[in-house]
Amino acid sequence: MEEFTKKHRESVLYVGCGAGTVAVSWVAYAVFVWAGIDLNVSNALSWICAVSFAFVVNKWVVFRSQSVQKNVLAAEMSLFFLLRILTGAVAIAVFPLLYMVGLDQSFMGVEGFIARVAVSLVEIVLNYLASKFLVFRSA
Repeated sequence: MEEFTKKHRESVLYVGCGAGTVAVSWVAYAVFVWAGIDLNVSNALSWICAVSFAFVVNKWVVFRSQSVQKNVLAAEMSLFFLLRILTGAVAIAVFPLLYMVGLDQSFMGVEGFIARVAVSLVEIVLNYLASKFLVFRSA
């Protein structure tokens, strides 16, 4: 197992940090829904929380981009957020469609949670590819 982890360090870390990012997104979504906020607004707000967390862990933990030079940090952050806005737009657009076509089940009292799970899986794949090949490619 140790050899596998060393060989696939980046992927293993991305999955672990991705799980943390998804957890941030799901917990934030649940909190917003429980607070009585509209489902689509809750979905968008949970995305903002998750993207903020994801930038930090992807930059320093997964892709080891240690530069804190203003120009490098600004470029990485700008591109990261721009690409996350694009994948976030996909998620925001897809969520109500999935909800309407039957993924409207609740989990632990959170309406629409199954649609959120499906959207999160799509986002994970898109975000990994964007981070690896566009944002942190020189790291």
